[in-house]
Amino acid sequence: MWLIAIATSVLFFSSIVAHELGHSLVAQRSGIQVKSITLFVFGGIARIAREPSRPLVEAAIALAGPLVSAVLGGALLGGGLLLEDVNEPAAALLEYLALINLTVAVFNLVPGFPLDGGRVFRAAVWAVRKDFTAATKIAASVGKLVGLLFILGGLAWVILGNNWVNGVWMAFIGWFLINAATQGYRQTALREALKGVPVRRVMTADIMLVPRRLDLRTLVENHIYYSGRRLFLVGENGSWEGMLSAREIRRVPRHRWRDTRVGDVMVPAAKLRTVHPDEEVLRAIEIMDDSDVGLVPVSENGAVVGLVGRDSIFQFMRSKARSEAPA
Repeated sequence: MWLIAIATSVLFFSSIVAHELGHSLVAQRSGIQVKSITLFVFGGIARIAREPSRPLVEAAIALAGPLVSAVLGGALLGGGLLLEDVNEPAAALLEYLALINLTVAVFNLVPGFPLDGGRVFRAAVWAVRKDFTAATKIAASVGKLVGLLFILGGLAWVILGNNWVNGVWMAFIGWFLINAATQGYRQTALREALKGVPVRRVMTADIMLVPRRLDLRTLVENHIYYSGRRLFLVGENGSWEGMLSAREIRRVPRHRWRDTRVGDVMVPAAKLRTVHPDEEVLRAIEIMDDSDVGLVPVSENGAVVGLVGRDSIFQFMRSKARSEAPA
């Protein structure tokens, strides 16, 4: 029994990986880098470096996953039917996995953004409207409507069908879809608003340079506690050698702070990615996403002239929204 349960779990997650690999392979063939594949309770997400440049590419990437799941489901069902008279437990396992894969394929084709079907729908609207942001807004609205229908269906299942487990689960999926659709549109709208905006309009020049020989205890007690800063450039006399954040400090046990120098734990400048003041803010966001950091140094002629981070970007967006709001 335990072996069957373990095998089912492994094969289930392998099926989800295959689904996401379908998206990833088509994306890579279209020249779009795949950053990672994340598995979670509803399935998985293939994280790509940028949005597709054409509706046809978007539709091809979106359809690849359900197609893989459908083909895999059909193959597993065929294998299960062949084994019914030979090995009944193995046949039952294959047929169960076939049902899961076919369910995943059908569920993902529901036209609720950001599900695969929602992305196909966005591609169709995009092709007609010739406006990616408008298409995303429409697809997200449909996605939220689909999520609401899931929630209402779940409540009906609880009230009328007296099935709390399936009803709550269905409502939770609806809630997840509404939030995912809202977040998806916000990200697209943010990127659209930041197109053409140079880093120099968003960056902050309020940077602090600390010497590499400074010990961590002095840095924490004299600077972090009082200023609230969480990131420092390392160097002297206007030249910089690296960067130190609260993340690197936390990796050092507190009792070793006095004996550990900033230069011992900093990230060397050679390993850091920077942006030029005239580059688009979107480039800085890409670097933050790729490197999993909240701030990026802004460099000009070999010198750091500022920092750009998520906080400064959102502050810029808030100021921009207030200035453009009708009186």
